This record gives sequence, structure tokens and C-alpha cells, in this order.
Amino acid sequence: MRFPSRSALLATAATAATLAGVACAHDTSDVINLSKDSFKSVVDPEPLILVEFFAPWCGHCKALAPHYEESATALLKESPPIKIAKVDCTVEEDLCASQDIQGYPTLKVFRNGTPAEYTGPRKADGIISYMKKQALPSLSKVSAAELADFKTKDRVVAVAYLPEQSSHLSTFSKVADKHRDAYVFGHVADAEAAKAAGVTPPAVVLYRSFDEPEIKYTGPIDDEEGLEDFLKAQSVPLVDEVGPENFMTYAEAGIPLAYYFTEVNGANKDADLKAIRETAQKYRGKVNFVWIDADKFVNHAKSLNLAGESWPAFAIQDIQGGQKFPLEKLGSDAGKAIASFVEDFVGGKLVASIKSEPIQEQTGPVHVLVADEFDKIVYDDKKDVLVEFYAPWCGHCKKLAPTWDTLGERYASIKDKITIAKMDATTNDIPPSAGFQVQSFPTIKFKPAGGREWLDFNGDRTIEGFVEFISLNAKNDVKVDPSAVNSTAAKTEAEQHEKPKHEEVSSAPALCARSPR
Repeated sequence: MRFPSRSALLATAATAATLAGVACAHDTSDVINLSKDSFKSVVDPEPLILVEFFAPWCGHCKALAPHYEESATALLKESPPIKIAKVDCTVEEDLCASQDIQGYPTLKVFRNGTPAEYTGPRKADGIISYMKKQALPSLSKVSAAELADFKTKDRVVAVAYLPEQSSHLSTFSKVADKHRDAYVFGHVADAEAAKAAGVTPPAVVLYRSFDEPEIKYTGPIDDEEGLEDFLKAQSVPLVDEVGPENFMTYAEAGIPLAYYFTEVNGANKDADLKAIRETAQKYRGKVNFVWIDADKFVNHAKSLNLAGESWPAFAIQDIQGGQKFPLEKLGSDAGKAIASFVEDFVGGKLVASIKSEPIQEQTGPVHVLVADEFDKIVYDDKKDVLVEFYAPWCGHCKKLAPTWDTLGERYASIKDKITIAKMDATTNDIPPSAGFQVQSFPTIKFKPAGGREWLDFNGDRTIEGFVEFISLNAKNDVKVDPSAVNSTAAKTEAEQHEKPKHEEVSSAPALCARSPR
């Protein structure tokens, strides 16, 4: 299991839910089944409805199913009730195509027939919380009588205490509109209500179900960026255990994430976490801190370039930048070592760790690319470059291999103009210079000569498909005859077209991709 840049632990959640879900079957369902004939009549009249587009064979869909059922039952009890529906895309292919469904499960929030992407969690409590937020206006007017209940609407509730005509209200409203999916926002205009809450307007207060329950914003209320930074910094606990259910909160915070890997019953765990809290407080808003079950998520440790053999250990992940900073040996004073390491990280003194296989002698038609030579090979201005990023265990990568070798042979005589390459993305990190991270296998990208922009290949995975794509996008004259295809590649391609292909995508949210064309 790999934890990719944007979500990681969600893939683990899918596995766990698949195992646990068999005990959660229901004889009846509160989830509405939609077809091409019923879709518009059910969805369009609803002010708010959540629709899942799924495939029965998809493992991530199976993992979601018990949480989706639980959410449907709970949300029907809301006032007004919120409906949840689903569409089987193996049956309703035209309907799913019209909704531009690219992977399974895809969830969309519809408001009177108008869709928007669902960006929330995939566990029941997260789905319920997300949809309850969607049912609220982006900014709720809160009376004195409603205030006590409103402050507990969610784990994080932001309330602005402002007069009705306050010039600050416009800025707060903009922030609420932009972040309504993540937080609940309220506006209290009643001066007596503010007084009863112990607040002197103008003010913004964050109410939380963790750490200090009330945090007052101390910056200018008309500073939109300042308000957003305050929300991001204060919306997560100072130090919390991270798992599948809350990883996206950290992934979407936009700041680096520091992990303390420990055994759940580790001898020094409590003392180390106490010391880490001091460091976390010092760098709040710059780095988020979590602890993680090292035995359960050992593969995540390895993905952060920790050896995964000795605990405790520490690592910082720049999720947005795709960089990793492992600290393998904490010594006798883990708190002191971590504090020093984080200080160097924030000060820009650390060099990111890039995992790489040794540079290999090239003997075949396809260049075997590794991280340590990435820039040298792919940013050779004289050459166009087509790279397959693969995983050895990926079935679709294995099926593509003969075709990829044949493609290399087609261009072998003009290697001075074009490089056909492949890179094992499980044993090599994609360097930051690439500007992207690999989220699924195989990922195929093309870089035209003389530039640094990468193009995604989404066409037919055949010799003809690759040759046509290259001829359209290459800067060099790299024309070849695609018609001569060896028997191995032809057989493989025929097999690929005989039955649907389903890729397991390890990004967040976890998806099963539709069949390549």
C-alpha cells in the first residue's frame, strides 16, 4: 500500500472497509437506485442530493458501500431530509458518460440538477458531516437562542460577531463561500448575544471539539488571506493520531505534515508526544504534527523513505511539493532531535530525500530511467521524451510491457531525436523538477524537446495510438511506420481490447479507473 501525495491513508481505509463491510449488509436500503429514465425526475427537484456513480466490481466502491448506506439512513432523519442515490455505471453507461464519469466511485452533489464535485471524506461520519454543511447556507445568520447549539454543529465552527452593516462582513462572507465544504460559518449580529458569549465585536471566534475549545482570531477581519490561514492552522489538533478517516483534513490544509512513527504501546510514546506538542505549538500554521501507528502503516513509512525497521522514527512530508524529509535515528532524546530537525526544515536548511535505484547500463530499446538521472535524461533539450511510470505489481503495466518494448524498437534508429523510457515509480521518487506526482499506474507522460512542460497521454495503448500521439506532439521529425507490429505486442493488444481493464488508482480519493480506450 502506498500513500501518494494527495491522500494516502484513504487507500488503507478502503481495504479496512472491505474487510469490515461484510457485517454491515442491509436487507433494505435508504439509497435510491437511479436509472437513465429516473435520473432527472429524482435529482432535478431536489435542493440537495448526493449521487454515487459506481461499478459493482470496483473494490473502492465495495469499501464505500456500508458507509454510504449508513449515511443515507442518518441523513434522511435530518430536517429537511437529505437524499442519497447511486447509479450503476456498468448498466447505465450512457448516463454515466453524460455526467463525465472518469473513475469509480465518483460522488457528486446536485442542487436542483446542477452538479458539483463531492470533496469530502468517505466514511459515514465524514459524509454525514459534509452533507449537513452543504444543507446550510455558506454563512448562517445565528440568533442568540441558536448560538449555543450552532457552536457544536461541527468539529470546527467559525462565528463572526459583527453588526449587520459591518464593512467586515463582506470579507467574512467571501471566506465562508470559498470554504463552506470544510467548515461551518455563522454570523451573530445581536450585541447581547455577543456579550453573553463573552465576545466584544467586531470579532471572529473559532469553536472546536478538540484542544482549546475557543480560539479568537487576532488579525484584521478584513484580511481574507489572514482569516484563511487562521482557519487552516487552527482547524486540526495540535498533535493527533492520523488515520484513513482524517488524513484528507491534513492533505488539504496546504502545509507540510510531520509524522511521529511509533508503536501504539511504545515505551517512550507519551513522553515524546509531550515534547512534540511544544514544537508543534511553536510552528503552528507552518507545519502540522501527527503520530501514526508504525506497525499498521509501515508501508507509508517506507514511502517517506524511512527504512521501516526501527521505531520511533520521524519524517516531514511536503504534500503540495511532493518532497520527503526522513529522520531515521532519534537518539536518546527524541523531542530534542525532532525540535532541531523541524527548525532546520522551516529554515530551509534540509535537503529533500529522493529515493532512486542505481543508474543502469542501457541494453534494451527502452531506456530504464531512475530518479538520480531524471533531469539529465528527460530535460535533454534535443530530444522528445515519452515515459511510462509503472509499478511491477500492476497488471496493466505487465500487459503494456510488450507493446512498450516494441515501441522502443520502432524509434531505436532515431534515439538521438526521441527517448522511449520507463521508470519504476515504486522504487524511484519523481523529482520535484517534474512538477507532478504519479497517482496511478501506468501513468504515461510526454515531454516535447526544448521545453519542460509535460503532456498526459490518454489515448489508445497501441503502437498506432502511441505513434500518432508522438507525431502530433513531437518537436523533432520522428516519423516511423506504425504498421509493423510484432506478434507478441499484437496479441497483447488484442487481449486488452477483448475485455475491460480496471486500474487501481492510489490517489485521493481512491478510485477504480474506467477502462482505457
